[in-house]
Amino acid sequence: MLAGQRLGIKEVDEEIGLVRFMHYDLGFIDLEQRTLQPLDNPFGPRLSPMS
Repeated sequence: MLAGQRLGIKEVDEEIGLVRFMHYDLGFIDLEQRTLQPLDNPFGPRLSPMS
């Protein structure tokens, strides 16, 4: 889905970064352990304001 797209990493703590795509937070990356903890799907279904 994001193949070929640029992602951003914002340092939030020592060796911990927040992975972002545009204005969507995708997860946290541990730069020392090289692991990713994904967040809930930011692209998932949205509730209609009328519901």
